[in-house]
Amino acid sequence: MSRERPDVEPSTAAPTGDAVGPGLEADGGEESVDIEAVLEQLDRLEQTVDDPNERQEVQETRSMVTGLDSGGSSLFGNRISRYTTRDVAETFVGGVLLSLPLLVEDGVYDIADHFAAVTPGGIPIFFVANVLFIVTMAAMLLYWTDIQRVENHNPIFGIVPRRLVGVLVISFVVAAGLMTLWGRVEGWSEPDIAIYRISVIWAAAAFGGALGDILPGVSSGTEMSTVLERE
Repeated sequence: MSRERPDVEPSTAAPTGDAVGPGLEADGGEESVDIEAVLEQLDRLEQTVDDPNERQEVQETRSMVTGLDSGGSSLFGNRISRYTTRDVAETFVGGVLLSLPLLVEDGVYDIADHFAAVTPGGIPIFFVANVLFIVTMAAMLLYWTDIQRVENHNPIFGIVPRRLVGVLVISFVVAAGLMTLWGRVEGWSEPDIAIYRISVIWAAAAFGGALGDILPGVSSGTEMSTVLERE
């Protein structure tokens, strides 16, 4: 004689977000982490601490959280907020790499002569337009493309993006230094012409510097704001 088993179905309901803990939500059996909330908490914590060592610990914690995606975790997106000493080095290398091919081209002279020749009202309009182009191009590469998600963290004076300033200044130093080193500005005998020539190389250096900064993703190292505060 067979015994009928009771018609009982095991519960298949997924645990709610409260059941799995704060910041975690069940979605098809996979947990998702509210990384934005964690980073916002770290940002607020960094603003409240005064001790440089404690602030550096907070920055290192943020670096660890944002860097988890480099290990292949699908829980985190590519987010870059810190601007570190390694970012500076990557910008320098990227600027040099894209500048080198143009340093031996005489077309740089032709473009500089063009800048010097068109000066209505004494204003070198094409040179000014070139500088605006460099700034806009660098900003778009850093903040308005989908290469990486770069945040304007800890801006200078609360407004100016620290990373953008770093890329522009470092790339200009690369362009001016290499042009002077390789004798492409003729000893600065004509400073205005030298600046025009450097601006041509600067365009390439800024492009390479921005790419060199963001392509590797989140960088380790000491945050530049901490380095400047120590000085």
